[in-house]
Amino acid sequence: MENKDKQQELDKRYMRMAAIWAENSYCVRRKVGALIVKDKMIISDGYNGTPVGFENICENDEGFTKPYVLHAEANAITKIARSNNNSNGATLYVTTSPCIECAKLIIQAGIIRVVYGEEYHIMDGIELLQRAGVEVVYLKNYQ
Repeated sequence: MENKDKQQELDKRYMRMAAIWAENSYCVRRKVGALIVKDKMIISDGYNGTPVGFENICENDEGFTKPYVLHAEANAITKIARSNNNSNGATLYVTTSPCIECAKLIIQAGIIRVVYGEEYHIMDGIELLQRAGVEVVYLKNYQ
């Protein structure tokens, strides 16, 4: 029982850190942060935003998110691809539940556990993760 409590406390800390990281986003509609943790080390981070070299404006004039905006999870996973790290066996902490496109990246990246803090209205990403055997934890009270 003690290990479970300790893991929950770690989960809450990493989720608070992901929420702080989300503050880096220039997006107006929704700010999302993500951390990838392996062996109790943060090996990558990300927040939603435009690709490198693009203007830091996520929404068009009508207020809709531009189609090329990257999600926080995708930014964290692609950052790993440019490093000497790998995410096999890692945990992803993300402030909002992953979409189906990010879920596919999570599965392919070898991430075995996802902890998220807010449910998005479309939950097909979570369903895909569960179908793939990824442990999914909804941690709504992490603040």
